[in-house]
Amino acid sequence: MTVFIAILTCALGYLLGSIPFGLLVVRLATGQDVRQVGSGRTGGTNAMRAGGLGVGLLTTVLDIFKGALAVWLARSLVIAQPWIEALAGLASVLGHNYSLFLVERVANATGRRRLQFRGGAGGAPTVGAAVAFWAPSTLIIVPFAAAVFYFVGYASVTTMSVGALAFVIFTLRAVLGFAPWAQAVFALAAEAALIWALRPNLQRLAKGTERLHGWRARRSAPPEA
Repeated sequence: MTVFIAILTCALGYLLGSIPFGLLVVRLATGQDVRQVGSGRTGGTNAMRAGGLGVGLLTTVLDIFKGALAVWLARSLVIAQPWIEALAGLASVLGHNYSLFLVERVANATGRRRLQFRGGAGGAPTVGAAVAFWAPSTLIIVPFAAAVFYFVGYASVTTMSVGALAFVIFTLRAVLGFAPWAQAVFALAAEAALIWALRPNLQRLAKGTERLHGWRARRSAPPEA
């Protein structure tokens, strides 16, 4: 029975994570396909590029909510099973990054066609799962991520910092006996998923060509004529 519940919660978490809120919000707000803008991802940062700050924030909030909802649903189906909750949260991150609703057939270098799953990078649903695990984590992760985005200026670094900070938070709580180790393992696995999704961004960071935002972007912008 526990195995069945684990499979069910993972499936529900994946389906929730697969909902492409960025695609839907941008389409409703601007008529654009967010997959044709910027990085082509459906997360909040690219939605902001396509539709402005309000669209980006709404997308981020909705993506956070679906990560939290995946954990809450798991908790409602089975009591005191932190590993199942962690799996449901991770499934929502994977669904966000590789959405069932954004499957495309693409040709590889040899001309053979294969399935490609589009989506985001996973930062927002990671925050959502963290919120469901321990609500006060919002007061730590969200301000920290906002500061990284504004002062460091890279959306990819901001996304990776979310998973890293969640891992620190839940590892400390597990060491102190305040939380199960399943939550720390979730954060570590989510961080690995974020890094994997952001491989193209890491390559641009290494080359110095990653897009800047925030304070550094304004500082480096050429003066107006």
